[in-house]
Amino acid sequence: MDKQAVISLLEENHQIFISKISSLSDTDFNRKIASKWTSSQQLEHIIKSVKPVDMAFSLPMFVLKMKFGLANRPSKTYPDLVKKYLKTLEENKGYEVPPEFTPEEIPLARKEKSLKKLKKLASKLASRIPRFSEEELDTYILPHPLMGKLTLREMLYFTAYHVEHHDRQILENLKLK
Repeated sequence: MDKQAVISLLEENHQIFISKISSLSDTDFNRKIASKWTSSQQLEHIIKSVKPVDMAFSLPMFVLKMKFGLANRPSKTYPDLVKKYLKTLEENKGYEVPPEFTPEEIPLARKEKSLKKLKKLASKLASRIPRFSEEELDTYILPHPLMGKLTLREMLYFTAYHVEHHDRQILENLKLK
Protein backbone atom coordinates (compact mmCIF):
# COMPACT_ATOMS: atom_id res chain seq x y z
CA MET A 1 0.00 0.00 0.00
CA ASP A 2 1.57 3.31 -1.01
CA LYS A 3 1.55 6.30 1.30
CA GLN A 4 -1.46 7.95 -0.34
CA ALA A 5 -3.50 4.78 0.27
CA VAL A 6 -2.26 4.70 3.87
CA ILE A 7 -3.31 8.33 4.37
CA SER A 8 -6.78 7.54 2.99
CA LEU A 9 -7.18 4.46 5.18
CA LEU A 10 -5.99 6.30 8.28
CA GLU A 11 -8.39 9.20 7.69
CA GLU A 12 -11.32 6.98 6.76
CA ASN A 13 -10.98 4.62 9.74
CA HIS A 14 -10.67 7.48 12.20
CA GLN A 15 -13.67 9.27 10.69
CA ILE A 16 -15.77 6.10 10.98
CA PHE A 17 -14.75 5.77 14.64
CA ILE A 18 -15.49 9.45 15.36
CA SER A 19 -18.89 9.13 13.69
CA LYS A 20 -19.67 6.02 15.73
CA ILE A 21 -18.80 7.74 19.02
CA SER A 22 -20.72 10.86 17.96
CA SER A 23 -23.83 8.81 17.28
CA LEU A 24 -23.86 7.12 20.69
CA SER A 25 -26.47 8.15 23.19
CA ASP A 26 -25.25 9.83 26.37
CA THR A 27 -26.06 6.61 28.22
CA ASP A 28 -24.10 4.39 25.83
CA PHE A 29 -21.08 6.72 25.80
CA ASN A 30 -20.19 5.76 29.38
CA ARG A 31 -22.14 2.50 29.71
CA LYS A 32 -20.11 -0.01 31.74
CA ILE A 33 -20.52 -3.59 30.59
CA ALA A 34 -18.79 -6.12 32.83
CA SER A 35 -15.03 -5.47 32.80
CA LYS A 36 -15.05 -4.05 29.26
CA TRP A 37 -13.92 -0.51 28.50
CA THR A 38 -16.70 2.01 28.02
CA SER A 39 -17.00 3.75 24.67
CA SER A 40 -15.51 6.87 26.28
CA GLN A 41 -12.51 4.83 27.41
CA GLN A 42 -12.13 3.43 23.87
CA LEU A 43 -12.01 7.04 22.61
CA GLU A 44 -9.46 8.06 25.26
CA HIS A 45 -7.30 5.03 24.42
CA ILE A 46 -7.28 5.89 20.71
CA ILE A 47 -6.33 9.51 21.48
CA LYS A 48 -3.50 8.30 23.74
CA SER A 49 -2.36 5.85 21.03
CA VAL A 50 -2.35 8.30 18.09
CA LYS A 51 -0.62 11.11 19.99
CA PRO A 52 2.87 9.53 20.22
CA VAL A 53 2.70 8.34 16.60
CA ASP A 54 1.90 11.88 15.49
CA MET A 55 4.75 13.19 17.64
CA ALA A 56 7.19 10.65 16.17
CA PHE A 57 6.22 11.65 12.64
CA SER A 58 7.04 15.27 13.51
CA LEU A 59 10.64 14.46 14.45
CA PRO A 60 13.57 14.96 12.09
CA MET A 61 14.68 11.70 10.50
CA PHE A 62 18.13 11.83 12.11
CA VAL A 63 16.39 11.83 15.53
CA LEU A 64 14.30 8.80 14.57
CA LYS A 65 17.45 7.01 13.43
CA MET A 66 19.40 7.95 16.57
CA LYS A 67 16.63 7.10 18.99
CA PHE A 68 15.14 3.97 17.42
CA GLY A 69 17.49 2.74 14.67
CA LEU A 70 16.78 1.47 11.19
CA ALA A 71 14.85 -1.53 9.90
CA ASN A 72 16.72 -4.74 9.19
CA ARG A 73 13.85 -6.27 7.22
CA PRO A 74 11.20 -5.15 4.71
CA SER A 75 7.86 -3.79 5.92
CA LYS A 76 5.01 -6.24 6.28
CA THR A 77 1.94 -5.76 4.11
CA TYR A 78 -1.21 -4.37 5.75
CA PRO A 79 -2.92 -7.80 5.94
CA ASP A 80 0.25 -9.37 7.38
CA LEU A 81 0.61 -6.61 9.99
CA VAL A 82 -3.05 -7.03 11.04
CA LYS A 83 -2.55 -10.81 11.22
CA LYS A 84 0.58 -10.31 13.39
CA TYR A 85 -1.29 -7.92 15.71
CA LEU A 86 -4.24 -10.28 16.18
CA LYS A 87 -1.92 -13.24 16.73
CA THR A 88 0.13 -11.25 19.26
CA LEU A 89 -3.06 -10.27 21.12
CA GLU A 90 -4.17 -13.91 21.16
CA GLU A 91 -0.78 -15.07 22.48
CA ASN A 92 -0.71 -12.37 25.17
CA LYS A 93 -4.20 -12.61 26.68
CA GLY A 94 -2.92 -11.40 30.07
CA TYR A 95 -1.23 -8.36 28.53
CA GLU A 96 -1.92 -5.15 30.41
CA VAL A 97 -1.98 -1.94 28.45
CA PRO A 98 0.92 0.30 29.61
CA PRO A 99 -0.18 3.10 31.94
CA GLU A 100 0.45 5.81 29.34
CA PHE A 101 -2.18 4.16 27.10
CA THR A 102 -4.64 3.13 29.83
CA PRO A 103 -7.78 5.20 29.43
CA GLU A 104 -9.83 7.06 31.98
CA GLU A 105 -13.51 7.61 31.37
CA ILE A 106 -14.26 10.82 29.54
CA PRO A 107 -17.03 12.80 31.23
CA LEU A 108 -19.99 13.46 28.96
CA ALA A 109 -19.21 17.19 29.12
CA ARG A 110 -15.85 16.50 27.38
CA LYS A 111 -17.20 14.16 24.69
CA GLU A 112 -17.26 16.72 21.86
CA LYS A 113 -13.91 18.23 22.86
CA SER A 114 -12.33 14.75 22.86
CA LEU A 115 -13.82 13.90 19.47
CA LYS A 116 -12.39 17.14 18.04
CA LYS A 117 -9.04 16.33 19.61
CA LEU A 118 -8.94 12.91 17.92
CA LYS A 119 -10.02 14.37 14.60
CA LYS A 120 -7.26 16.99 14.80
CA LEU A 121 -4.64 14.41 15.83
CA ALA A 122 -5.53 11.99 13.03
CA SER A 123 -5.56 14.85 10.54
CA LYS A 124 -2.18 16.14 11.73
CA LEU A 125 -0.68 12.67 11.48
CA ALA A 126 -2.04 12.20 7.95
CA SER A 127 -0.62 15.60 6.95
CA ARG A 128 2.87 14.61 8.15
CA ILE A 129 3.12 11.47 6.01
CA PRO A 130 3.84 13.14 2.63
CA ARG A 131 7.20 14.46 3.85
CA PHE A 132 8.47 10.87 3.99
CA SER A 133 9.45 8.99 0.86
CA GLU A 134 8.15 5.48 0.30
CA GLU A 135 11.67 4.23 1.06
CA GLU A 136 11.89 6.19 4.32
CA LEU A 137 8.60 4.70 5.51
CA ASP A 138 10.23 1.28 5.14
CA THR A 139 13.61 2.29 6.61
CA TYR A 140 12.92 4.06 9.90
CA ILE A 141 11.41 2.25 12.88
CA LEU A 142 9.37 3.00 15.98
CA PRO A 143 8.76 0.87 19.08
CA HIS A 144 5.35 -0.64 19.71
CA PRO A 145 4.63 -1.72 23.32
CA LEU A 146 3.24 -5.12 22.32
CA MET A 147 4.68 -5.89 18.88
CA GLY A 148 8.21 -4.54 19.21
CA LYS A 149 9.91 -2.62 16.43
CA LEU A 150 7.73 -1.57 13.51
CA THR A 151 8.70 0.37 10.42
CA LEU A 152 7.02 3.74 10.00
CA ARG A 153 4.77 2.20 7.36
CA GLU A 154 3.81 -0.65 9.71
CA MET A 155 3.10 1.85 12.52
CA LEU A 156 0.75 3.69 10.17
CA TYR A 157 -0.90 0.39 9.23
CA PHE A 158 -1.25 -0.42 12.92
CA THR A 159 -2.71 3.02 13.70
CA ALA A 160 -5.26 2.67 10.91
CA TYR A 161 -6.23 -0.85 12.00
CA HIS A 162 -6.14 -0.14 15.74
CA VAL A 163 -8.97 2.40 15.54
CA GLU A 164 -11.02 -0.07 13.48
CA HIS A 165 -10.34 -2.78 16.08
CA HIS A 166 -11.67 -0.54 18.87
CA ASP A 167 -14.62 0.52 16.74
CA ARG A 168 -15.58 -3.17 16.54
CA GLN A 169 -15.13 -3.56 20.28
CA ILE A 170 -17.60 -0.76 20.92
CA LEU A 171 -20.19 -2.53 18.77
CA GLU A 172 -19.56 -5.88 20.47
CA ASN A 173 -19.71 -4.38 23.95
CA LEU A 174 -22.96 -2.54 23.30
CA LYS A 175 -24.54 -5.73 21.96
CA LEU A 176 -23.91 -7.26 25.41
CA LYS A 177 -26.17 -4.72 27.16
